[in-house]
Amino acid sequence: MRVLMAVLLLLAALGVPTPLLAARVGDLTETEVLEQARRFFSFSDPALRTALLGCLLLGLNCGLLGSFVVVRRLSLVGDTLSHAVLPGIALGFLWNMSKDPVVILIGATSAGVLAMLTVNAITRTTRLKDDAAMGLVLSSFYAIGICLVTMIQRLPTGQKSGIDKFLFGQAAALTSSEVLTIGITSLVTLFFVGLCFKGLLVLSFHREYGESLGLPMGWLHQIVMILTAFAVVTAMQAVGVVLVSAMLILPAATASLLTDRLHRLIWLAALLGMLAAALGAFFSFLGNNFPTGPFMVLAGAALFIPAFLFAPRHGWITRWWRHLSRRLRTERENTLKAMYHVLEDRDFHGESVSVVELAQKRRETIEEVTQRAHALQRAHLATLTDGTMLHFTPEGLLKARAIVRNHRLWELYLTNIMQYESDHVHDDAEKIEHVLGEDMVRQLERKLDFPQTDPHGKEIPRVDSGLVQRSSRSS
Repeated sequence: MRVLMAVLLLLAALGVPTPLLAARVGDLTETEVLEQARRFFSFSDPALRTALLGCLLLGLNCGLLGSFVVVRRLSLVGDTLSHAVLPGIALGFLWNMSKDPVVILIGATSAGVLAMLTVNAITRTTRLKDDAAMGLVLSSFYAIGICLVTMIQRLPTGQKSGIDKFLFGQAAALTSSEVLTIGITSLVTLFFVGLCFKGLLVLSFHREYGESLGLPMGWLHQIVMILTAFAVVTAMQAVGVVLVSAMLILPAATASLLTDRLHRLIWLAALLGMLAAALGAFFSFLGNNFPTGPFMVLAGAALFIPAFLFAPRHGWITRWWRHLSRRLRTERENTLKAMYHVLEDRDFHGESVSVVELAQKRRETIEEVTQRAHALQRAHLATLTDGTMLHFTPEGLLKARAIVRNHRLWELYLTNIMQYESDHVHDDAEKIEHVLGEDMVRQLERKLDFPQTDPHGKEIPRVDSGLVQRSSRSS
């Protein structure tokens, strides 16, 4: 048995597949993962409870403040603050050679405020734009911070300082005092957003209007920036300098794809931030020494991707599908309109339209028109007999008359009200006929005193009239 095990181990070392060992290792790995998951959801580990609570609070804080950063298109501000506060963290540590959360918070906030003042000074006194000034400040402050952190590492107790955790984050190293600091800043942010929501709404969309009313837009902006600096600093211990800006942007960016209302966006971003934090803590807990910060950002990205693809209004696939549906609907309506014109040209003698007539009217090939005829039949707007003759269904007839009515009403509106020349209104009516709603049609009819003919003398059909009635057109 020992010889067999020795042979199997030798084969494994040489890279030869060994199913017996693979099965055992797989079973062991699965058991470890399940055991870690059970431990996570039991919340029996005090260190886990502390780290998870800290992650949830920073997800809440970053989601709340990130909403205003994203809505105001200040995403680079979050990146600038996350890198610029590093010198303040290092100086806060050097103040009493310890990771005192209050001192580090004061130092980092001071560095963040100084960075934003520097950006404002550069943009006001030079020709540089905001993005160039932020990039300059970001790289300069971050370089200073790296130098200070390197200097701390070379001190006798530098390797045990834990200051390097601010670079890449380590949620497991969060202490109760640090979680308390995160909780206090989150509560302050929550109270500020609830108290000043209307002012923040004006600041986000109509700052100039707010200033014209005498509202303290400048003060609100500065408070938001200070609170953002607090959020960045308190999140660094868990996420790290490099990734903390992602926790500001990802939840808010995801929420902005799901809603257009600011109050919904704020709370949705906060919930998404907390969910990303919880998922990051869970997946990092499953492995051995897996970093929590990157997993939190990956969880935020995983939540963003479905919103980017399938959001009800702004999702990429949703918009593509809506565009495709609109194009197909327009093609069907144009075919119905052409069928109506063919019948109108022969003074509504007969109720069917041949594929050849329709091809001549639309100036298309027989094959193209046959495809459009099948599309009408699938939509239950027309029936195709013997592959050559098209007949309106009741629904198709109503749709055809409505499209023709919309086209001719709009031509008459442009001619009589807007004083367009009658030979310059067709192309515009071709576009607007597909989007006119019934309310707008009723308004046009009342404004035009319920007209009977268009500028070219053609009858404006009534939707509720039958097909067999003869047209009274003059041309």
